[in-house]
Parts: sequence; C-alpha cells; structure tokens
Amino acid sequence: MNTFLPGLVAERYRNSRIVSFSTGNVYPLRLVAEGGATESTPVGPIGEYAQSALGRERMFEYGSARWGTRVAILRLNYSVELRYGVLVDIGRAVFERRSVSLAMPSVNVIWQRDANSWCLRSFAHCQSPPFVLNITGPEILSVRDVAYEFGKHFGIAPTFVNDSGSTALLNDAGKARTLFGSPTATPAQMIEWIAHWIQQGGESLNKPTHFQTRDGKF
Repeated sequence: MNTFLPGLVAERYRNSRIVSFSTGNVYPLRLVAEGGATESTPVGPIGEYAQSALGRERMFEYGSARWGTRVAILRLNYSVELRYGVLVDIGRAVFERRSVSLAMPSVNVIWQRDANSWCLRSFAHCQSPPFVLNITGPEILSVRDVAYEFGKHFGIAPTFVNDSGSTALLNDAGKARTLFGSPTATPAQMIEWIAHWIQQGGESLNKPTHFQTRDGKF
C-alpha cells in the first residue's frame, strides 16, 4: 500500500499533477534543542513504516524522472482534529486518568483544516523533480506541557511514564509558511476544542497515533 501501489498511481496518472502525502517519519530523531528537520535534512527512516513511506516518495520521484510528471511531496506530522491525532491521544489519556508517555518528549501538530488547505495549494508548486515540503505547525510542543494544559481544562492532574530525554521526531515547516502563511489554528485553540469535545462525550475514531514510538515498530 505504501510503495507498490504509489508506483502504479505514478504510472497511471503520469500526465497529471500529483500531490503525495509522505510523513516526517522519514527523518531521523532530532535533538529538541536543535529544532525540527528541514527539507534539506538527510532522510533516516527508522523502522518498516518509515522505510515504506520513503519508498512511496521514491516511486513518485521515479515517475517524475521517467515521464516528467509534476509532483509535490508533503512530509506531514502530525495532523489533528477532534476525533483523532496526537493531541486527542494526550487529552484522552489525561481525561481517563491514564499515564501519559514521555517516550517522545516533544511533537509538532497542525489542524487538519490547515493541512488540507496547504495540500490543495501545493498543486501550484508541483514540479519535476518533485517539490518536497514539510507540513506542520511552527511550535515544538512539550508533551508534558500539553498534558498539563488538558489537565487544567479537566481539573485532573496528569501522571507520566517513560521520560526518554532530549530527542524527538520533529519537523520544521518554515518553507511552507513562507508560501502559505501561518496555520489558522493555534495549539491552545486545538487543546481547548479537543478538551471540550472529550468532556462532551464526542465521537472518537479510536485509532491511536502511537506517536510515542521511537523504534519505528507501530
């Protein structure tokens, strides 16, 4: 699904512009103090999922090289909405009084609407060779701090496990912000919206992101 099928798509739609979602997982872990990976950071996928996502990129790169297909590759992490995402995982853990894992101590997030908007506007930037673009919000969020913010909304003191130290999977989307402007939703707004949704018993997709995973085995 991640590699062979994209190769078929690249061949079938060779005369189209293609915007392909990839993932920030193709980058190696970064020191939080150094900030997120940029598009020029050498890839270093950890585990089969990340390797297969890089394989997807390679399929579209091959198609672009062979047929001149104009492509944009979007390395996304992590999109969030009310029913799904890293913030939902953290918020539900706090609300349900489960310990929040700090195995991945920091994250980037972007509201799903903003990710969709940037995706659609990326069609104007498709090119051959492919145009690579990181997609995420500008903030590096401390998982611990996010949990405390949810705790304030819920009146619950969060608990923590697996404090892993100073590295995390982080993405720098400064290039995208230069093209598209800043995201419309801030982390504080997302946390408030999601907290209210959880408190009201809103629907969940029940698909944990497993963002805490450091070995690539999801």
